[in-house]
Amino acid sequence: MIYRFTIISDEADDFVREIQIDPEATFYDFHEAILKSAGYTNDQMTSFFICDDDWEKEKEITLEEMDDNPEMDSWIMKETTISELVEDEKQKLLYVFDYMTERCFFIELSEIITGKNMQGAKCTKKEGEAPKQVVDFEEMATASGSLDLDENFYGDQDFDMDDFDREGFGGLDEGAGGNPYDEDRY
Repeated sequence: MIYRFTIISDEADDFVREIQIDPEATFYDFHEAILKSAGYTNDQMTSFFICDDDWEKEKEITLEEMDDNPEMDSWIMKETTISELVEDEKQKLLYVFDYMTERCFFIELSEIITGKNMQGAKCTKKEGEAPKQVVDFEEMATASGSLDLDENFYGDQDFDMDDFDREGFGGLDEGAGGNPYDEDRY
């Protein structure tokens, strides 16, 4: 049996990877195949999440042991086979490759190929460029279309507080002891 996973990104529209893998391979094997197919290095904390149909996280499979509480179920990539947690077509997973900013790939088990076997994993479809593996917080704010708060933010760079109609803000200075703008002129 072979599992065929389709991997996409919400950051790069043309990014698609398909990876075929032995269901008895570990999540670590899958992790390495994803890194190789995206051209990423193996020096970041990563996790898989088993998700429901609405991409809500249910179970986490971590690269390293993260929780030493024996009452909590924990799955480690090197110790967990894929078939242990994934067994149905259309199963959804997230692969968090940038832990600091929670950037991830969306993965779906697109096909279970019966009657064939393989060892390990291989990338069978590679389209588009992968997003950068790691971005810093400033880059992420810029990429997400953060507001540009320069002097033109309000439209006219010759903005003047006197342009506001004091009466247009009825009720603001009632009981406040006068005009709140008298001392704070800009």
